[in-house]
Amino acid sequence: MTQARPPAAEYLRFLAWAVTATVIAALLGYVPTRRLGGEDALPAMLAGCVVGLLASAAGGVPVALARRAAAPTARLQAMMAAMGLRFAVVLALGVAALLSGAFARTPLLMWVAISYVVLLVVDTWYAMKGF
Repeated sequence: MTQARPPAAEYLRFLAWAVTATVIAALLGYVPTRRLGGEDALPAMLAGCVVGLLASAAGGVPVALARRAAAPTARLQAMMAAMGLRFAVVLALGVAALLSGAFARTPLLMWVAISYVVLLVVDTWYAMKGF
């Protein structure tokens, strides 16, 4: 019988997968973003990816904290908290980056959305695997 990893180790593994997915998405989107948006779109692409990554990392915290919970209601509450926290962080950081004026608007918003969707797959896998 294999022993389950501690929640902290699983969370670090989740973060590694999230970073990997973000890097792959950015590498795949580099050429189209540069071609369609020019050189000014590249910093916006990176900022959008970082916003999505930070939101994903924050959303994984409630899941990590509830991994040892025995009650199904506690697990469900953790999943709901993770979704809400993830959305709140992406909204707050996305609006802050947008209002800063340091990034091109359209590529920033596009890459926040792209990274959100890409990392939603990783987040869902992490939550379902843990529960």
